[in-house]
Amino acid sequence: MATLCINGLPGYKASRPIEERRGTADQLNSEFDGNTMTLELRYGRRTIALTVPSGVDVSVIRKPDMPIVADAARAVAAALDHPVDSPSIQTLAQSASTACIAICDITRPVPNRLFLRPVIERLIEAGLPPSGITVLVATGLHRPNEGEELAELIGDPWVLETVNVANHFARNDADHVNLGTTSTRATVVRLDRRFVEADIRIATGLVEPHFMAGYSGGRKVIAPGLAHAETITTFHSARFMADPAAVNCNMAGNPLHEEQLEIVQMLGGALAINTVIDEERNLSFINFGEIISSHEQAIDYVREYCEVPVPQRFHTVVTSAAGYPLDKTYYQTVKGMVGAMDILAPGGDLIIASECSEGMGSPEFVDAQQRLSRLGPQAFLQSIHAQSHAKIDEWQTQMQLKPMAIGNIHLYTTGLPDRDHAATCVNVVSSLDQTMRDSVKRGDGSLAVIPEGPYVVPFVCPDVTQSPRQKPLNHRDKSGGN
Repeated sequence: MATLCINGLPGYKASRPIEERRGTADQLNSEFDGNTMTLELRYGRRTIALTVPSGVDVSVIRKPDMPIVADAARAVAAALDHPVDSPSIQTLAQSASTACIAICDITRPVPNRLFLRPVIERLIEAGLPPSGITVLVATGLHRPNEGEELAELIGDPWVLETVNVANHFARNDADHVNLGTTSTRATVVRLDRRFVEADIRIATGLVEPHFMAGYSGGRKVIAPGLAHAETITTFHSARFMADPAAVNCNMAGNPLHEEQLEIVQMLGGALAINTVIDEERNLSFINFGEIISSHEQAIDYVREYCEVPVPQRFHTVVTSAAGYPLDKTYYQTVKGMVGAMDILAPGGDLIIASECSEGMGSPEFVDAQQRLSRLGPQAFLQSIHAQSHAKIDEWQTQMQLKPMAIGNIHLYTTGLPDRDHAATCVNVVSSLDQTMRDSVKRGDGSLAVIPEGPYVVPFVCPDVTQSPRQKPLNHRDKSGGN
């Protein structure tokens, strides 16, 4: 019978009793039928089964159980009533006539339906006219969200009927205000005029690991979310992406984070609503307040769950791209590869399942992937390091090279047509189970499975009795390869 290690941490001294974490060993052993064990990975709007044969030493790496908010409406009200380092919305609205609420685009499962209406209602009750309130989709350089997709993103018809709802378009010059350049790295800062000129500016989002910026949410919703293409292509350039501090769960010395903090200062500050959800997309945490301090508070909360130390690297790692909406494109799938790479043994196999229901991604990303295929990794890196500005979306190709430099990447997908397989620059496989079994046979018989994909970031910590989760914000120990 296979061995199941809860959270990949046999003997790990958790910050809460083991009974409170994701099931007990007896409960989880019920997944075995005597010869195999079936695990479910997030895939599109559903899950996909991975069948592990007997005799395989499998470590399932996932978050500890997170507390769930029992009454979401009450939690939202409490967050708005008790802002972090900020006056209340009602107080701010007394001297305001306009407000702009930035939300993440469809690639993030933010529970907008829970908080948008309460925030807007408070603004209106305080005297702001509905015509002076804009909900702005922070698309960055992604495509706009429209029609039924926009309705799904907003989650509440009342919002669409009551206030202005619009998309950010990073390539429309006239839509942006030039705030100057950052003092440290001379990034040209051009932000969406509707957000810059609003009397009340609120960024909303999901706080989760981010493979470049450390953690998503907060300041990242403003830049790149509401930034002009010139700003985005500057701090997504090769020199930023190649910085060893521009990694998952790290804020200390992270050049993207530092630029984002300075951009917030140049803007004159903002507010934020920060949310954290569990593996089943239930609300676990929400706060509201000054954008930097409230975001840090949310990071302190979420890192307790999403940063998972494991005692070793694995020859075979199976992960997902987190399912819908993140796995709609191959472009976003790269995050799952990077999230798992720190526990991949050199020369091992990283197997990722991603539906890719919308295909590869933008034409610019496809072009970057085709250049990688044509030039090879070294020549591709040399070509982009010579540029002051990245070409749109080629930074994702640069990030894909990180796990490719460690081992072999295998992609299971049902969304990519055969003609796109070569552009992935990885091995596209037809069977998730068979690819895993073949890899385990080539290796040492051990297997790591990360069902939630990049929302969980495992890293090697040989002495797992000393939890890195207890370390303060911005002091992530990267000795484990992250």
